[in-house]
Amino acid sequence: MDALLAALKSAAEPTRLRVLALLAHGEATVSELCRILSQSQPRVSRHLKLLTDGGLVDRFPEGSWVFYRLADGPVASKLTRQLLAGLDDTDARLVSDRARLETVRTQRSANAQAYFKEAAEHWNAIRSMHVDEREVEQAIQQALGDEPVTNMLDVGTGTGRMLELLGPRAGRALGVDISHDMLRIARETLERSAQPHVQARQGDMYRLPSPASAHDLVLVHQVLHFADEPAAVIAEATRVLQPGGRLLIVDFAPHQSEQLRTEHQHRRLGFTEDEVLAWCSSCGLEGKVVSRLPGTPLTVLLWLCHKPVDVTQGAAAGTNGKQ
Repeated sequence: MDALLAALKSAAEPTRLRVLALLAHGEATVSELCRILSQSQPRVSRHLKLLTDGGLVDRFPEGSWVFYRLADGPVASKLTRQLLAGLDDTDARLVSDRARLETVRTQRSANAQAYFKEAAEHWNAIRSMHVDEREVEQAIQQALGDEPVTNMLDVGTGTGRMLELLGPRAGRALGVDISHDMLRIARETLERSAQPHVQARQGDMYRLPSPASAHDLVLVHQVLHFADEPAAVIAEATRVLQPGGRLLIVDFAPHQSEQLRTEHQHRRLGFTEDEVLAWCSSCGLEGKVVSRLPGTPLTVLLWLCHKPVDVTQGAAAGTNGKQ
């Protein structure tokens, strides 16, 4: 009862209800919420503190940024769903908030696309700046072992290096990326490697161009740290993964290298082992960390997850949650 009362008190204010409605679309930083709500940083921070104290919102400091997302505890998740269901989507304030949120996301996407356009020609060298890419590739191959691959998907394929590396072991392989410049280089890479069964296609990591249960191996290699909603990327990857299939995620452990945000458009400064495993578990996947590759100053982690043969509900729930 105390938890419920605290949550109700924290939500009982117009701006805080607007914050909850915004966070239902994904995590956000204080500065982003200030721009959307057109309120000062101290005022927005005060509202966020009350929502956090009330258990409705979780706070995640990361370097010089702090991310906020809806809490997923039993009281918080149920109450938040009920509160948001009671809001009128046509309310002028909510409509304006959603429009400003879209503006923020569009600008963020434009900045990332400009970066990828500039970096495309040097992408493989950039990926190797902190941990030797040969070491990462060896760990990927060891994690996958000798198990045959019928239909592989590489999410955020970039210059197509993972397709080039793993394509020979797959019956079919598809790489998707949102950047035309990256795809141009990926196709040149595939032409050189003479793999007609491997293709590169433009696609959104949140709406993959594959039907449900199409792939027995999905690779998300150094992609999550660019994502606004990394949990939604995992949910969508799970949707296209066959029962019995494998999801391999490669990304950085938590770090404090702020220049990766300012110079390389990273949204997140790495992920904890448990954070990624929790997202996978919420989609019905079973997984573990299979490799830790320390570098200077970054560490690369590999998570390998399996989709149990009898799991059909987890991925659907996770995919719906990203909308």
